[in-house]
Amino acid sequence: MALADSLKKAASKVLKAVGGDVTVRRVTTGSYNTTTGSISETESDTTVKGLLENINSKEVNELIRGTDKRLTIAASSLTYTPTTTDRIVIGTVVHQIIAVKTEEQDNTAISYELILRT
Repeated sequence: MALADSLKKAASKVLKAVGGDVTVRRVTTGSYNTTTGSISETESDTTVKGLLENINSKEVNELIRGTDKRLTIAASSLTYTPTTTDRIVIGTVVHQIIAVKTEEQDNTAISYELILRT
């Protein structure tokens, strides 16, 4: 467990040093409105440091497009694991999360790699 804790701290420190501010928007579904036929959503925002990169052309497949972006954030920045129902806000642009990959050591989340699409 000591190695996982050290890696968690290192990931957080590196991403704080080289990353930029991004907002993780946690989206939870609420109740169903029978009158309007819609489901309400509750959003809560958390600002974290993240490293944004372009997708490599070799990674393009049925799920990932060449225009998608990769965002890496430290797991210690969040109290939850992001999902594809959450959103990422960078500047004024809201991105959809297409995929989430968790980097782990000894069953402890170190960082999250998110594939984003506008």
